[in-house]
Amino acid sequence: MKKYLLLGVLVVAIFSLKAQTPNVNIPYSYPFYQKLNKSVYDVNSRSHSAIKGFYADDSLLVNRYQDLMEIGVDSLNKRSWVRRKLTQEHLLNFKGDDYTVYADFLPDLQIGRDFNENTTTWKNTRGFQIGGTVGDKFSFYTNGFENQGVFANYINDFINTTKVVPSEMGGGLKVDKRVKDWAYVTALLSYTPNKHLNIALGYDKNFIGDGYRSMLLSDVAANYSFLRIRATLGNVQYQTIFGYMLDPGAEKLTTDRRLGDRGKWAAMHYIDWNATNRFSIGFFQAVTWADAQPEGKRGFDFNYIHPFIFLRPLEGANTYSPDKMRLGINTKYEILDKTTVYGQFMIDEFTAKEFFSSKGYWANKWALQLGFRGSDLFKVKNLNYLAEFNTARPYTYAHFDRVSNYSAMNQPLAHPLGANFREVLGILNYSYKRFDLQGQMMYARYGLDPDGANYGKDIFKSYLTRTVEYGSHIGQGIATDLYFAEGRVAYLLNPKYNLRLEVGGVLRRETNGIKNTNTALFTFGLRSTFRNLYQDF
Repeated sequence: MKKYLLLGVLVVAIFSLKAQTPNVNIPYSYPFYQKLNKSVYDVNSRSHSAIKGFYADDSLLVNRYQDLMEIGVDSLNKRSWVRRKLTQEHLLNFKGDDYTVYADFLPDLQIGRDFNENTTTWKNTRGFQIGGTVGDKFSFYTNGFENQGVFANYINDFINTTKVVPSEMGGGLKVDKRVKDWAYVTALLSYTPNKHLNIALGYDKNFIGDGYRSMLLSDVAANYSFLRIRATLGNVQYQTIFGYMLDPGAEKLTTDRRLGDRGKWAAMHYIDWNATNRFSIGFFQAVTWADAQPEGKRGFDFNYIHPFIFLRPLEGANTYSPDKMRLGINTKYEILDKTTVYGQFMIDEFTAKEFFSSKGYWANKWALQLGFRGSDLFKVKNLNYLAEFNTARPYTYAHFDRVSNYSAMNQPLAHPLGANFREVLGILNYSYKRFDLQGQMMYARYGLDPDGANYGKDIFKSYLTRTVEYGSHIGQGIATDLYFAEGRVAYLLNPKYNLRLEVGGVLRRETNGIKNTNTALFTFGLRSTFRNLYQDF
């Protein structure tokens, strides 16, 4: 219901407001954002690189974004209507004195072969996007997708277990058949009254960090409803997100199906300071609480409405419901003009007297990220790179009530592996004219749970069921190794809606003392969208 209300708000805004050129949202997609690297990680840029998605509000970023939208555009020769629509224009494009509106058809058609299972995979997605501006303060964007597909073995197992499609959602998902059927919708209405303030109402995702993963807030999970406020003053940007997220896997409090899935509220605040042209530091805090408990419905807690409040005293003083608090830090330093080191540290919970001991107390729960990234590797223009290490101790992101854990729609709000893991990964991107190439390698080691045990990887299990009190360590449980490699080559047909022909391959091996799961997948498709659909888990 919430997403239809948001779409209604978009329609009302389109027909009731007036004027020209606001800060347009750039939908977040890791491969596309790499093309912005030289503008975002520039010592002359005032960009707050950790707060995504970006708005086209920085002169360097605007110029680069516009260049990318014009790749391959031929303004000298007259092309046929069909060729222009396929290679350089939006399908529909309207401009007035005080508004712009565009619309596109977004196909995502893939066919593949899993050679380990000797099975054929495919995906049949028909989508659309509508966006534009109204006046000099408002912009809007929405997309929607109707999907059917057959997945590789490990993704199919994930869907059957969690009842959600990775990074998308479970709305209308039919999991009892080989062919999955689901829908996906995004909506965002943005209001920028002046250069210091932006207010957005969305059914979408958010991301905080300079890496490929985020240990604070990532776009791994499905879309959720939120109100987002960004305030910028000089070198400081403050972001507040009030979100509502569904938890379809939580125990129902009633047999009345009309009430739907249980949900949670979240208040997430992040302040980012560009201390110098090269160094920035940001502080993160998030609190989550269940919308309803057996004793009754709670709803939104207006104790958390003030964006600058120090939340820990409020949480401690709130005796009505057990809220869950997390604190984090995000930093980056541009050691060279085209090379940046970055890191994150998140504290979920700790006991001061146990934190610095060597006893491995279960409640000392934290997550860490270290990485470096850059552009023009070996002086090759548009060759971008990233290397990253991520880890989270057992039971991190979990809570004694799964509804107030750090997740949305049965997926983590931070790292897709949950907790109790170590991971290293590397990514290379290269763009030449209309060709895009990306390669990724990842290795992770984690501990799975034997039947009836809780060693801390599954953030949806109550930590009251923990198997370990002292001696808790990363990788405890069934020691498991995950190897993942992926390569993609794409030829960009139309930059306006990222229409491309794409060939891809995935090699994946998950192994432990109980079983091995292998995937060797080759895919080919006609794809179009600006969104991250993660399959590297």
